[in-house]
Amino acid sequence: MKSINWVAAGLAAGTSLLAHSSQAAGDLNLICSADVVICEQMKNSFEKEHDIKVNMVRLSSGETYAKVRAEARNPKTDIWWAGTGDPHMQAAAENLTQEYRSPMLGELNDWAVRQAESSGYKTVGVYAGALGWGFNTDIFKQKNLKEPKCWDDLLDVSLKGEIQIANPNSSGTAYTALATLVQIMGEDKAFEYLNKLNANVSQYTKSGSAPVKAAARGETALGIVFMHDAVAQKVEGFPVTVGAPCEGTGYEIGSMSIIKGAKNLENAEIWYDWALKADVQSHMKDAKSFQLPSNKNAEIPKESPKFEDIKLIDYDFETFGDPAKRKALLERWDSEIGANAN
Repeated sequence: MKSINWVAAGLAAGTSLLAHSSQAAGDLNLICSADVVICEQMKNSFEKEHDIKVNMVRLSSGETYAKVRAEARNPKTDIWWAGTGDPHMQAAAENLTQEYRSPMLGELNDWAVRQAESSGYKTVGVYAGALGWGFNTDIFKQKNLKEPKCWDDLLDVSLKGEIQIANPNSSGTAYTALATLVQIMGEDKAFEYLNKLNANVSQYTKSGSAPVKAAARGETALGIVFMHDAVAQKVEGFPVTVGAPCEGTGYEIGSMSIIKGAKNLENAEIWYDWALKADVQSHMKDAKSFQLPSNKNAEIPKESPKFEDIKLIDYDFETFGDPAKRKALLERWDSEIGANAN
């Protein structure tokens, strides 16, 4: 990792933020790829601190990538906040986003800085979260279902029609699951697994967090999601148990990118620096958002699934964020899984 002159970076941060704050005004066109509750909280908090009107749209990671790509010649968006890192990395590789070295980089965890470095500083990590599932304990008791401990357990015939997972074309969560299984099993074995799993899947949702919300409401037994999304339902009082697979699991680095050709570039940089601040990230838990924050000084919610308690794979963000690799995997999923979806 490149060395950073922390003193110089700190002085640069003060200068940059001061210059920005004196000129902050106008509009900011934002796409948010996190849960709508934290999206609204971020928008409202930012507007209270700045004389900038945020025009926010909530879209999943896959949808955002497609929109940014379609509008590349005439961007309608200034900044893309949150959502899984793979499509952010793909957008960076396709030159759809632009380099920005925030003066806040010195306050970030190594994994967030590595995300920035590997993308040529066209994206940065804002939070992290591990993949797993959440299941409705009441349904499991009523139907005498066995609590899953491993990926393999999700193939049990007793779970036929009891599982939901998102579609990886629209959902970064589901793409992370696809890429995770490929890294654990190898591509052919992963697709064999997904074909078997398909028999137990009742619905492929558009949103990555929707499956566990359905499980919380009793509409399905289990949702494959990021664990912090399952925790959010448990904290709300729903009968949800959170699990991580015994074979190991992948994780996301929720990211942030400035769109190339942003019409409100200065305001996008203001948001970028602000969203990396410790106090801003410490308040994400107020919106029942339990990811691990990227700022080293931010408060980690006590409910957050901790990486040290989970068997994590060495997730290859560069390979699976590569446009060609992602395209190939999604095309194979469409032909082998999506075409046979229930």
